[in-house]
Amino acid sequence: MARPKKKNFRKWAPRDRINDRIRAPKVRVIYGEKQLGVLDTHEAVRKAKSVGLDLVEVSSNARPPVCKIVDYGKYKYDQKKLKKEQPKKTHRLKEVKFRPGIGENDYNMKVTRAESFLMEEDKVRIQLMFRGRQMAHKEVGFELMKEVKEDLSGVAHIDMEPKLTGRNITMMLSPLPKHLQKPKFKNHGDLPDEVDDDFDDDEGEDEIEEFERPNEDHHHLDVVDEIAMLEGDDGRPKLKRG
Repeated sequence: MARPKKKNFRKWAPRDRINDRIRAPKVRVIYGEKQLGVLDTHEAVRKAKSVGLDLVEVSSNARPPVCKIVDYGKYKYDQKKLKKEQPKKTHRLKEVKFRPGIGENDYNMKVTRAESFLMEEDKVRIQLMFRGRQMAHKEVGFELMKEVKEDLSGVAHIDMEPKLTGRNITMMLSPLPKHLQKPKFKNHGDLPDEVDDDFDDDEGEDEIEEFERPNEDHHHLDVVDEIAMLEGDDGRPKLKRG
């Protein structure tokens, strides 16, 4: 005998906690412009229903949770409209490259460029690139990366400490919140649109994707060109700039 097929009933449930779905025993209630204070949840629900409205939990992290007496349908409509009006925040990933023997002026220009990116709320990848015999003096590169990190400490926090991979040392930075940023370099507007650096790399550029752009098919990377490394007669990189 064949078993009867089970019927799948899709149970509808609102995402928001409203009325009897509110779990907290007590809630802080707002009705219009009035603060009704902390009430027993059942009492708050009765008050809402007595005026033909709903009790909606609007802040579950508060102790006790904050609820509003509102028309739930209108509340959802307003929330959806507000979400559409808010611009989508994108976090692009920028890249700034260095050589161990970079000159002082070029160093300042590149760090200023990185600071500008961070103040625009972009993530920044700092990459220091070695050539040939330079790899024998990796400590010079790490010392330079330490200097970059200190110069950008007022606008960024470290996502990834300087790490050697192949011929490159890489460091990842994320912007500090705007109200905490204290830039060291002020003349962001004086930066050239393009940097004419003497650099010849035999490796292709890696494509770096932007973050939080699900609707875009192409990703862009703003790359600051390279400064050629300076070497002494013995092939040792010169750390001192200028």
